[in-house]
Amino acid sequence: MIDLDKLVVELERSGAAQLLQQHRVGLEKESLRVAPDGTLSQQEHPPALGSALTHPWVTTDYSEAMLELITPPLHGAGKSLEFLHDIHTYVYRNLGDEILWATSMPCVLAGETHIPIARYGSSHAGRMKHLYRVGLGHRYGKVMQVIAGVHYNYSVAESFWPLWAEINRRHDGAQSLVNASYMAMVRNLQRFGWIIPYLFGASPAVCKTFFTDHPTNMQLFDEGTYYEPFATSLRMSDIGYQNQKEESVGIKANYNNLESYIDSLRCAINTSSPVWEQIGLRDAEEEYRQLNTNILQIENEYYSTVRPKQVLLGMEKPVTALRTRGIRYVELRSLDVNAYQPQGIDETQMLFLEAFLLTCMFQRSVPISGNERPEIDNNLRLSARRGREPGLQLRRNGADIPLRVWGEQLLTSMEAVCSLLDSHRDGAPYQAALKLQRRKIENTEETPSARMLAEMRDNGESFHYFARRKSLQHSRYFQNRRLSAGIEQQFVDE
Repeated sequence: MIDLDKLVVELERSGAAQLLQQHRVGLEKESLRVAPDGTLSQQEHPPALGSALTHPWVTTDYSEAMLELITPPLHGAGKSLEFLHDIHTYVYRNLGDEILWATSMPCVLAGETHIPIARYGSSHAGRMKHLYRVGLGHRYGKVMQVIAGVHYNYSVAESFWPLWAEINRRHDGAQSLVNASYMAMVRNLQRFGWIIPYLFGASPAVCKTFFTDHPTNMQLFDEGTYYEPFATSLRMSDIGYQNQKEESVGIKANYNNLESYIDSLRCAINTSSPVWEQIGLRDAEEEYRQLNTNILQIENEYYSTVRPKQVLLGMEKPVTALRTRGIRYVELRSLDVNAYQPQGIDETQMLFLEAFLLTCMFQRSVPISGNERPEIDNNLRLSARRGREPGLQLRRNGADIPLRVWGEQLLTSMEAVCSLLDSHRDGAPYQAALKLQRRKIENTEETPSARMLAEMRDNGESFHYFARRKSLQHSRYFQNRRLSAGIEQQFVDE
């Protein structure tokens, strides 16, 4: 691949900017339903919101109390955010006195018995979705499953690929190029992905009740809150959602190409694990405890910060969809819920992410070696748990590098792509988004995680009170918002 700056010049000369504007973006935002005091809802999924099994925009994740709000793939950040606004507005019209928790980390948990597992009815598909979640609880614990996040789904415009093939002198089939390009993006998103929790992490503290069943060495912020003084995203750290027993069950997906990725997941979903065999398939009453005893019950159990995806047809397995039709889009999964935005994410974040993903695709992306894999994993953990620590060193190609230096280099590498995306636009929104993130590299106090801790200190409030205050603010925002008659009818029809 040619030099990135030279490549962007060639892309601009070839008219790529207009083609890239036709990309699609979808959002998935998780939120816990809670009572006004912050306690986890024990109520069923509100009937007025429709069927969690079949509704395209409003469903549940692990818990019956965890809503997942999903936008369709739309052209651009603005349209996706507007749709997410509308989903929130409709949901709030049907929540009664409940509110949506404004942060990734839950609070006021009363033990695992008070975390209701999501139910999807008595159909075969609904029963399988429920049993899969039962298995997750047995394997990793229920508390970890009620951590919320935002997923950013991105697909390059179909009209861009012929131009990309010409630039890369590739004539081995359109989908082959698409697959290779998206996998290159995925590998670099893993290499450089530590920057996402640093820039957007919003979970530096957690309610004490999160650790009801096990001890922690985290520091006390106050009598009800644990925290790490330089943390950015505890959600993405070793206390957050991950396959914690990964080493003993032997699964690490191979991202070197689509075929190796598919094969590694197929192996995991077809190979029994002694660790999960100990849980057992059924209990004494012959009730299922998990779907199976394999390393992964299904592909989605494998936690990763980013996934190559294809739209599923019916009950199709993800690996089957990928093998049959190739990659359709990429799902970035490392975003915390932004407590400072009612919808959990804002347009500036999304513009930056678009430019970041494209930069990852345009840059050189060699296979991930056995030596690099531990570096990638450790860099993410360090950024999440200690990202704002002065002088923090990450590891790149076997050598130490200060997080701040590497961060500045990454943002500098994005300048040409942001300029390309801003061409033929009024103003320079992508360059403005990049400039805002650069301020966070230069000054850690600009990061959401630092802002949260500073605000909690200034107000003399615990994490619980901070999150509850933000949740109530967001509730009032959406309750005062109105839907157009046409949009409201769409939700009623669904």
